[in-house]
Amino acid sequence: MTFALYGHPFSSYTWKALIALYAAEAEFEFRTVGPDHPDNLAFVRREHPAGKFPVLTHGGTTIVEATAILEYLHLHHPALAQLIPAKPDDSVTIRMLDRVFDNYVMGNMQRVVNAYLADANNPDPAEVAAGKDGLNRTYRWLERWLRENSLPAHVSLITCAAAPSLFYADWVEPILANCPRVAALRAELLALPPVARCVDEARPWRRFFPLGAPDRD
Repeated sequence: MTFALYGHPFSSYTWKALIALYAAEAEFEFRTVGPDHPDNLAFVRREHPAGKFPVLTHGGTTIVEATAILEYLHLHHPALAQLIPAKPDDSVTIRMLDRVFDNYVMGNMQRVVNAYLADANNPDPAEVAAGKDGLNRTYRWLERWLRENSLPAHVSLITCAAAPSLFYADWVEPILANCPRVAALRAELLALPPVARCVDEARPWRRFFPLGAPDRD
């Protein structure tokens, strides 16, 4: 049975699944979701409660939500058994950080992006400020956590969550100068081959980034 992943190359949550699949050199079909692929778009709208991607299929099984997709790949692809540690306490820490990156890095970044999507010329200043303040607070939290703890070897669930969230968050609100460990983690992640592949495949869509993509990365 072949995995099929529905998503888009510019989507941060699609990257989250792609990084794991690329790292494992897994055989899978990538099915782009968008107006040019109406069948794929219709499938995602039918299978996901909010019509969002990524969506994974494997035989007769359909999995929605990026973290659940990674949990499924961890269980069903031998090369991805390292995504989540076997030791229960370690797995709790990994899942905790996954939520931090999704909810407080990606979530705050998306809050700013959504303000620009709503009105590119006059984004809601309160929303922009709240999103950026949330990012800076999370950068500081991550800096402290990284100073006191160690991350598992790549590629783990944390790799998959941290890479896309830090990539796009730094475009919205650059990582603070007093958070060198967070900046170093971002650079380390972007140098990983599966992450670099996602970055390169997304380049054709950079012009659509609502705040304007910086001339770097």
